[in-house]
Amino acid sequence: MIYVSFAEILVKANDALISALGAKAGSWAAAGGFFFGILFVGMIDKLIPSTENPHELHTVEEMDGKSEEHKSKLMRMGLFTAFAIAMHNFPEGLATFAAALSDPKLGISIAVAIAIHNIPEGIAVAVPIFYATGSRKKAFKLSFLSGLSEPVGALIGFLILYSFFNDVMFGVIFAAVAGIMVYISLDELLPAAKEYGEHHLAIYGLIAGMAVMAVSLLLFI
Repeated sequence: MIYVSFAEILVKANDALISALGAKAGSWAAAGGFFFGILFVGMIDKLIPSTENPHELHTVEEMDGKSEEHKSKLMRMGLFTAFAIAMHNFPEGLATFAAALSDPKLGISIAVAIAIHNIPEGIAVAVPIFYATGSRKKAFKLSFLSGLSEPVGALIGFLILYSFFNDVMFGVIFAAVAGIMVYISLDELLPAAKEYGEHHLAIYGLIAGMAVMAVSLLLFI
């Protein structure tokens, strides 16, 4: 996600905005859109209390309580996590739509990157709900519903933004999407990898992921 954000998304955003606004204004707009995306997703993170935040890691022991009070807390955590992830997934769906509209090959690459990143998010919703209720169906259902905000984001992008789409809107949205993806990677994925594994293994995984994404983009040239 970091590689594709800097190597593809931000570059395309910058090119589109420079084409529409000129070199100076377009470059400023691309930088502004990038940091707006970081600010936007950072504010969403701040609105979710740390005990319910899917980005705050929890141990197996925390999940293994037997009291009704603890089960109630786990259920609440799962529901808040589902809500938080749904909020995160909405702009990701919009990002995939915008990418596919500009370049279907890039849209496929972003969709794959986001799909991989969604796996731990689904687990973050399902595990506390399963421990709280003992129901695999309920855990799966809420995890599945939290992910539906992504296609909803794409649908809203198609219904509302499509008719207004131009180089400026595309560039700003793309720059913001790059910021969102970089923030998610640095704030969520890399810390989680380091928490559950050795530091260098997390970095090796990061570099390997970049290499895989680079190859996947080069294959579509």
